[in-house]
Amino acid sequence: MDDNKSLDKYKLIAALTSDVFTSLGSVLTNNTKALRLDLRKIHRRVCAEGDGFLTKTLPRLAKALDKALAEEIPLNSAELGFKPQPGSKLPILFGTLFNRILKTDGTPLDTPCVNSIKQIRQLLYLWYKYELPYSDEQEQHVITKFARTERELETVSERLCRLGTAVTEFITSHRRSPYTRFIPRTKEKEGYFVTLRERQEGPYDLREVTREARAILSDVLAFFDPKDIVPRHGPGAVATKQQLSEKYQWINVSAKITRKYPLDEFFFSSLGHVCDRVDTLARIGQEDLPARVCLVPKDSRGPRLISCEPVDYQWVQQGLAASLVRLIEHHDLTRYNVFFTDQVPNRVGALLGSNTGKYATLDLNEASDRVSLELVRLLFPPHIFEYLESCRSSSTVLPDGLILPLWKFAPMGSSLCFPIMALTIFSILAAAAPDADTRESIHVYGDDVIVPTAFAGDAIELLESFGLKINRDKSCIKGFFRESCGMDAYKGICVTPVRLRTVWSSSRSPDSYASWVAYANSFWDRRYYAAYDYIVGLLHSVYGAIPDEDMNLSCPSLRYVPDDARPKRSRSNPSLQKREWLVWDLKSPHVDQTIDGWQMLLRFFAEGMKPAVYDPYDRTTVVGLSNPHQCFSVSSYTRRSTSMLVKRWR
Repeated sequence: MDDNKSLDKYKLIAALTSDVFTSLGSVLTNNTKALRLDLRKIHRRVCAEGDGFLTKTLPRLAKALDKALAEEIPLNSAELGFKPQPGSKLPILFGTLFNRILKTDGTPLDTPCVNSIKQIRQLLYLWYKYELPYSDEQEQHVITKFARTERELETVSERLCRLGTAVTEFITSHRRSPYTRFIPRTKEKEGYFVTLRERQEGPYDLREVTREARAILSDVLAFFDPKDIVPRHGPGAVATKQQLSEKYQWINVSAKITRKYPLDEFFFSSLGHVCDRVDTLARIGQEDLPARVCLVPKDSRGPRLISCEPVDYQWVQQGLAASLVRLIEHHDLTRYNVFFTDQVPNRVGALLGSNTGKYATLDLNEASDRVSLELVRLLFPPHIFEYLESCRSSSTVLPDGLILPLWKFAPMGSSLCFPIMALTIFSILAAAAPDADTRESIHVYGDDVIVPTAFAGDAIELLESFGLKINRDKSCIKGFFRESCGMDAYKGICVTPVRLRTVWSSSRSPDSYASWVAYANSFWDRRYYAAYDYIVGLLHSVYGAIPDEDMNLSCPSLRYVPDDARPKRSRSNPSLQKREWLVWDLKSPHVDQTIDGWQMLLRFFAEGMKPAVYDPYDRTTVVGLSNPHQCFSVSSYTRRSTSMLVKRWR
C-alpha cells in the first residue's frame, strides 16, 4: 500500500492539535513548547497503546470533562490513566487548555474559557465514533446485554401488570379527580393545557399518573383509525431474507396479522389479484415467524444490534408507523412536543438550557429495548393496542440460533419502535407535569428528551418507575453543559466536535469519498486548516483532482482547492448553455426486474402515491396532497444504502 494514500491517525490529530493551539495562540503563553510536549506524549501513547488510545482513552477523558462541566463529578486524571500536573487533578496532556477550564480540584472555574472547551472536546472526541471492525467479544457482549434486558423486562412487566390492576380498581372506586384537562391550542392563546390542580408535594401516585397518561393518549388517538393505512415495504433487510421485488411475493403471512388486517384488503391489490392467487392462499396465514437479530457497525465501542422483522410484519408496520407519525406531527397536543423528522427544537432547547440552566437534557439508555409490551398495554387505548400488537414480533432469533421470547414492545428495527417510544415517554411526563409551562417545555425526539430543570428529578423518577432507564452519563441536569440530538452546548455556545465515523479507504470508495470530503469541509468551517490540508492531500492522492464549491457543481466538492488542483477536463454543453467538467460523483445503482403484473400494481399502490394527511381539528384542511402523476417505475429499484463512484460530466 502506498504510504501517501494511507491514513496516519497520529498525523491527523497532530495537525488538528496544531490548529487548536494556533487558534488560541493569542491567549496562550509558551505556545510552541506546550504544543511540542503534547504531541510527544500523544505519539508515545499511540505507539504503546495503538488506536485504542484515540478511540477509547481520549474519549473517556472527554466524558469526564463533560461531567465536570455538568457539576456532577470533578475530573481526576489519575483515575483515567493520565499523569496529573503537580499539585493538581488535571492531566499534563493538554494541560494548557484544561487549566483554562477547570480548577486544580477538577471542578469548573467561575468563568471557564468556552473556546478552550470547544477546542479540547474536538481533540478528545475526534475518533470516538470511528467505525472500526468489532471483535467477537464485543459482538457477544451486545448479544448478552440484549438477552439480559429481556430478563429484566420480565420482572418489570409483572410489576406493570399489577399496576394496571391497581389502576382499574382506582378508577372504579374514584371518580376522575380534577388533575388536568387538555384542550386544543386553537382554543387558548397561551397554551393547550389548562391546569386545574397543582400536584401536592410528595411522591407521585403512579395510578393517577397512569390514568392521566391514558387520557392524553386517548385524546391524541381519538380520531386515529389503525386500518386507514397504506402498507409498504421498508428499505431494510427482513427476517425472511427477501430482497427487492421478492418482498411482494407473499410466501407467508401470519394469522395474527390477518385477524386485524385481512389478506384481501391489505396484502393484495384487488379482488382480481386475490382470485388469481387463490391457489396460494392455503399456504398463507399459518405460521408466525420470529424476527431475526443482526449486528451492524456502530462505532469504535462495538456493533449495534437491530432486529430484522418478518416481511409481513414490516409491510403493516411501515404503513401504521407512517400514519401515526403524520397524526402526531399535526395533532395540537403533540405537534409542538413530539418530533420525528425535525431535530431543531431539541437542539435549540439544549442550546437555550446551556445558557440559562432552565432546561435539562435527558437521554434514555437502551430506550428501544426498555419500552415493554406491558407498558404499551397499560397506557394505550385498548382498541389501538390490539392493532399494534397484531403486527408485533413476539420472538427473535439470536445469531446462535436460539429463539428468544420478547417482553419489549418492539426492538430497534421495527418501524413502530420510534413513534410508540416517543408517545410513551411524552404521555408519562405530560401526565405528571405540575403546570402548563412545564408541559409545553417537554420536547421528545426518540430517546432525547428536554424538560425544565426543576422537573428533571421527577422526570427521571417517573420514567424509571415505568421500567425505562436513564443514561446518567449523557443526561445533563446541573451546570451549563447540555447535549441533545447532536447539539453539544455550553453557556449558549455550540461546542459540538467533528467526529470521524467512516473508515478511510486507500482504494476508491463512494462512502469514503463522500464522507471524507464532508469531514474536510467541516474542518475548514472551524478554521482547522492544517487538518483540512492533510485530508485534502489524502483525497488527491487517491482520487486526483477534486472540484471546489466555487465551481458550483452538483457533486461532492471541497471548500477550497488551488487552481492547479482543480479538474482540467471540460466541455461546453450547448443544451444547458453551461460549461461542464468531468468529475467524480455518486450514483445510486438501479436494478430493473420483470415482476408479475399484480405485484407491479401492488407496489404502485404502496409506493407510487403519496397518502394525503387529514387534520382532525380542521376538517376542511388537507395537509399534503396525493400525486398519482409523479414519475415512478414499478420495475426499477434502487438498492438502498448503496452508491457507486463514477466519473461524469457536471
